[in-house]
Order: sequence, then C-alpha cells, then structure tokens
Amino acid sequence: MYFQLLWRSYILFIVLCVLLFVLILALRWHYTKKKNKHATQFSIAFFHPYCNAGGGGERVLWCAVSAISAVYPKVRIVVYTGDLDASPSEIIKRAKLRFNINVPDNLEFIYLHKRYWVEAKNYPYFTLLGQSLGSIILGFEALNLFQPDIYIDTMGYAFTLPLFQFLAGCKVSCYIHYPTISSDMINKVIRQKGKNKTISTVKLLYYRLFANLYGQQGRFADSIMVNGSWTEEHINSLWNRPLSTYKVYPPCDTSDLQSIPLERPKKKSVKIISLAQFRPEKDHPLQLKAMYHLRQIVNEQTWENIELVFIGSTRNREDEERVHDMMDLCKHLSLENNVKFKVNISYEELKHELAEGLIGLHAMWNEHFGIGIVECMAAGLIMIAHRSGGPLMDIIIEDGAGQNGFLATNEIEYAHAIHKALLLTDEQKLSLQKAARGSVNRFSNQQFHDNFLRAVRPLFRTNNET
Repeated sequence: MYFQLLWRSYILFIVLCVLLFVLILALRWHYTKKKNKHATQFSIAFFHPYCNAGGGGERVLWCAVSAISAVYPKVRIVVYTGDLDASPSEIIKRAKLRFNINVPDNLEFIYLHKRYWVEAKNYPYFTLLGQSLGSIILGFEALNLFQPDIYIDTMGYAFTLPLFQFLAGCKVSCYIHYPTISSDMINKVIRQKGKNKTISTVKLLYYRLFANLYGQQGRFADSIMVNGSWTEEHINSLWNRPLSTYKVYPPCDTSDLQSIPLERPKKKSVKIISLAQFRPEKDHPLQLKAMYHLRQIVNEQTWENIELVFIGSTRNREDEERVHDMMDLCKHLSLENNVKFKVNISYEELKHELAEGLIGLHAMWNEHFGIGIVECMAAGLIMIAHRSGGPLMDIIIEDGAGQNGFLATNEIEYAHAIHKALLLTDEQKLSLQKAARGSVNRFSNQQFHDNFLRAVRPLFRTNNET
C-alpha cells in the first residue's frame, strides 16, 4: 500500500511538471506571436510601480529615461507605474520640481492596477516571499498591457525578470538599489538565535531558502547594474554574474548644489539637516534619540540654538502617519522646539534649506548607497552617517588627511559626532566641507549618464534603427 501511494504521488508530480512545462511553452508562443504581430517601433520599458514617490530610486529612473532619450531619440520609452492618482503631466511636473530633471516629451506611461500585490502590509508573515510572488502578478499585468523590446526593472523586483526574458523574449536589465535578501540579514538572525531558538531556526531556514530562490533570478538578466560596492558584493555572492554586473553609482545633483557657498553667514543658530524619504528603514527615530542625548552633552545656550530639520517625501498614508508618529516622539522627548519637518518640498526649497545647514544627518543601517548623503556633502554640509553599507564603503572617509565626514552606529555615537562637529574651528569646518565637496564628483549626473549607457548599450546591438 505504501509503495502504491508513493508511486501515485510520483506520477502526479510528473504530470504536474509536464502541465507546467506545456503552460510555459504556450505562454512563450503566445507572447512571441503577439510581439511579431504588433512589432513597430523599437521600445524600452522601465518597471517602476512607485515612480511618483520622489525618492532616490526615482531620481535614478528619471536620469535613466533622460539618458536613453538623449542617445536613442527614435526609441519608444515606456514607464510602468502604479500611481493611479497621478496623471502623466503631474508625474513629470513632480520629477522636475523634486529633482530638477527635464523628462523627455516622448515618454509614455502605462498604468498598473494591481500594485497592491507588492505592498508589504498585505504580507504580515513571509513578507519577502509574498512581495516577490506578488511582483510576478504585477509583472504579468505589465507584460499583457505592453510588450517591449528591452525591459529594465529599476525598483528591485527581480522575480519579474524571467517573465520578460524567458516568456516574452525581451532583452532584460535591472538596476539594483538593494538586494531583496543579503548575508547581513541572515547573519543578523544567526546572532539573535539564542533569544527564541524555534522562531529563529524557522526564520533562518526561510531566509536561506528564499536567498537560493532569489539567486536564481539573476540568470535571466542580460545586464545587471548595482548602485555601489556594498550592493555589488552581495549581488555577486547571490547571483554569481560578475562579468555581466556593472557598478553604476546613482546620479546625484552635485553640480548645482556645489554653487552654494561653503562659508555660511555668521549665525548663533546651527541647522542640522536630515534628508531622506520618510520610510521605516531610514531610522528617523534614532536621530531624535541622538538629539535627546546631545541635549545632555551641550550647555543650555548651545542647545537653544540647535535645530534639526527633517526633509523628505512621503509615498502613501503609512508614510504620512510615520511623520505624525515622529512628531509625537518629539514631544515625548521634549524636542518639539528644536525639530522641524519639511515634507514633499520643491527642489528650490530644498536647496535653500541646504544652504542654511551646517551638519547633515543620515541613520539608515546598511544604506545601499545614500544619494541624500552625497547631496548634503555637495552642498557643503558636514556629514554624519551610519558606519555600514554605502556610506562606509563608498562615500565617507573618517580618518586621515582625506577625512570628509563622520560615521556612527547608535544614538550616543551620533550625539558625540554632532558635538564634535560643533566644536570644530572655522578653519577645520571649512577643511571638512572642501574635502566633502571635492569627493562627490564621481557621483554626478554625467557619470551616471555615461556608466548607465555603457551597461545597457549591448541590449541595443540587435537593433539597426536606433
């Protein structure tokens, strides 16, 4: 009886595999036929469901679109977006106001109605797997609405790559801001294993299985772009495609911000700027706790003249609630007189705030790169960032003659770093500001333009019309 049951299970498994194989072949034939039937103008599509969010990832998208338009003017450019509440003109207007980028006129938007499948709130458990599987559903919607010649994922939805490469026969590329899973996340679970062994063991198994599944997606990309050394290290470990992987630093507005004078007008007050989207991983509460500890270090007169300004964009209601929670935390820590919030401001207002700032603050652990950090340094701020990820590996030099900022790991270290920056002489401040500004040219818009095109140019070689 046991062997009979085992044999039936085996036969059922084989039948399911054959049916799946036939389904995949049928879908591939369908999309190939559809493409041949409707093929007209050579096209490139960017998968960016949150293109109106106003963060660093969106700066990458619009600079990439601008680069393609400039070099390949005959190519049809499409952006898949889930921002149903914003018209094309509104999206383009916000890109101009927030990033000072002129989006080309030949840009098209294809609206996706199933974006809720990739929202983390829908997956209280096994969030990474849920969002990844959800991205396949969203990817199918995108593919059914428009089938491009070149597909570029600019938001990190790696599970959409097989759809467009294998099923639709597209040339496929991706720009990775942050690997969905990393060895750092796995190691963090290992370190916490003593707290609850059962939960930690299950979580560790889940992470390792997901890491293996995520690692398979890399084989479907013809060209892989990563935003810095930290991401490159993890993607090479997971995807093992070093010859197809390009390090393309994100575009940072360095030229315009470098026009801000380094020597600020003499004022008693000191403005500290925190520039980042209002997302949980940016760890704004740590910065508030650092301010609380700073108050214990400095005298009352100095404290009264210190102001922390949070500048960033919100993507949705959850982000807006997060800002209100931070305001409540300010009151709880008695910081409300020393903290301000500037939400969804224009580029010109951002530039004005940076011109008045002296110190920049950024607290995300394992920040994949840190566009806001570079922008603050270009504007002449003395930067304090987390001792991990991109800031540690690519941006900030803390020791020696080339020092261009400070690094910290917790609220106490941040408080002492701010205090150290406050105690610098005018000559020392100017030296740090010059070093910071001089180090950011490798992250300019032009550098991104050149490196991005170098990575995607092979995708165009089969097309003679571009």
